[in-house]
Amino acid sequence: MTGYYARDGFQMIRSVLSEADCMRFESDLQRILQEVGEGGMHGIRNLLQCAPAIRCHASGAPFLSIATEALGKKPRPVKGIYFDKTSEANWGVPWHQDLTIALAEQHAVVGFTNWTNKDGALHVQPPVSVLQDQVTLRIHLDDCEEADGALKVIPGSHRWGRLGPDRIRELRGQGNEVSCTARRGDVLLMSPLLLHASGKAMAPSRRRIVHVEYSAAVLPTPLEWFL
Repeated sequence: MTGYYARDGFQMIRSVLSEADCMRFESDLQRILQEVGEGGMHGIRNLLQCAPAIRCHASGAPFLSIATEALGKKPRPVKGIYFDKTSEANWGVPWHQDLTIALAEQHAVVGFTNWTNKDGALHVQPPVSVLQDQVTLRIHLDDCEEADGALKVIPGSHRWGRLGPDRIRELRGQGNEVSCTARRGDVLLMSPLLLHASGKAMAPSRRRIVHVEYSAAVLPTPLEWFL
C-alpha cells in the first residue's frame, strides 16, 4: 500500500463514476431489487451472488484498478453489500472494524474463529494477515453529508491490528474523527481494519452505497471464498 491510504487507512476518490455510470448501477440494482422484493428494499448482503451485473462492474475498471493500487497486488472481489439508508430505514452503526470474511464451507483451520451464518453465508474471523490483504470500496450513488449519516473514521487506526474495547476507547478519546462526506459518483477506499462508525441520518434523504470487498489473500486449504 502506498500514499494516503497506507498512512490513514482510507481515501476518498472523487468523481470515479460519471452520471451515466451511476445510472447504469441504478438500473442493474433495480432489476435485482425487483427479484428479491421487499426483503432487499433497504439492503442486500450477498450482492455479488445475487447480481451478476454488479459483480461484472466490480471485476473491471476502474474499481479493480483502485483496489490493486491500494494493495500493491491484484485482488478479486469477494463480497458485496448494498445499503439504502432512508428516512424510513434509518440506522446508526457503532464504532467497529470489519473483522469477518464470507467463506463457502466451515473447516477447522488454525486462526479462523467465531463462525457465524449471515443470510445463508458462513462468516469467520480470519487472522489479521488476511484482513491486511483486503480492501473495501464504498461506491456512492447519492450525495452524503454529515446530516445524511456519513461514515466516520479514525485515521491510522488500521495500523494497530484487531482492536479490543479499551484500545477503541483510547483511540476515540484522541479526538481525531473524520467524516467521509461524499458526492454521487465518489468512491471511498478503506481498510477493513479501520475503526469506523455512522450515525442516523438527521435529514430526510437517501444514502445508497454499493460496498465491495476485495482480497488478494491466499486462503489455507481447504478454505474457499463464498463466491
